[in-house]
Amino acid sequence: MREQIFQIMAADPRCGARRARLTTAHGVVDTPVFMPIGTAGAVKGVLPEQLETMGAQVILANTYHFMIRPGVDIVEKLGGLHRFMAWDRPILTDSGGYQVFSLASLNRIDDEGALFASHVDGKPYHLNAEIATDIQNRLGADIIMCFDQCTHYPVAPSDLDIAVKRTIQWAARCKQAHANPEQLLFAIVQGGIDLDLRTQCARALVDLDFPGYAIGGLSVGEGHDHMIRAVAHTAPLLPEDKPRYLMGVGTPADLIACVREGIDMFDCVLPTRNGRNGFAFTENGPVRMRNSIHADCDMPVEPGCDCPCCKNYPRAAVRHFFKYGEIQGPILLSLHNLTFFQRLMAKMRTEIEAGQFKAWADEQLPRYRSLYEA
Repeated sequence: MREQIFQIMAADPRCGARRARLTTAHGVVDTPVFMPIGTAGAVKGVLPEQLETMGAQVILANTYHFMIRPGVDIVEKLGGLHRFMAWDRPILTDSGGYQVFSLASLNRIDDEGALFASHVDGKPYHLNAEIATDIQNRLGADIIMCFDQCTHYPVAPSDLDIAVKRTIQWAARCKQAHANPEQLLFAIVQGGIDLDLRTQCARALVDLDFPGYAIGGLSVGEGHDHMIRAVAHTAPLLPEDKPRYLMGVGTPADLIACVREGIDMFDCVLPTRNGRNGFAFTENGPVRMRNSIHADCDMPVEPGCDCPCCKNYPRAAVRHFFKYGEIQGPILLSLHNLTFFQRLMAKMRTEIEAGQFKAWADEQLPRYRSLYEA
């Protein structure tokens, strides 16, 4: 394992925000970082060189989907995920746990693992800690995740307790099965919004000594305030000298609030999913490109933005592409939204370096919440 994989370069003493560098086998990642999602090996509609130009540093890929299609054997035969995705920078793969419990039709889940039917063709699959770790070892991502049991919100307390116990047990098994020292294996803290269970899970996983830790099981319907409360409670329980990753989050306000609590890494489908549906993120609030108000508008989606959409196309053209089903529309807004998110993360890194993050966040949080969560 490489020495000192996580270096904190600056921190705001008035809150938990920190600016750091995470070293992986395929390069250094500047944090706080937002990771675009390439579920099946590609960020929808966006080329790798475009991701690099906008400042993306890590792409997230999905173990569950690669296991089903095209299969780990094919990816491994072709040289692993980096060649398959034409991306020579860091890649993170999730364990497949969330997809097993949210997409698949379960036949059985117990302490050993899960037997489930594929959401594609109903074919039966078995996934557990050892299998999930082996698949990720073979795919070759730089950061891989422990197999965990996700829960929805709300969930019965007894079910949540079982999920936490299994998550801890499975993490120990994942660590035992992990066979590629070049990959960083992160554990996932579960517990819903139950702070006692979050504490129990975090302490047990920290005792197992992983190179990084994620907070999972949030942004599943509990709302912003419950999520921030859980993050604010859990983040300080995790080692200060290791990266902290909040899975599946979120809106601009979510990102700012959670960086303030000490989170270093994020992923979310919002930039590309919303882009494909005609929704643009801007500093002045959402722009819905299907609206007729843009039919003859000559201004860009966001004045001052340097993305390919804003540099080259007026709103009228982008709306036209959506109205007539041209794929150019979703591609352009995905590029814009991803650029917006990368610009937001770069701004946060700058504010932390300047020692002004808390003051900036206290000013920006109410504004972003009013713009995007009204």
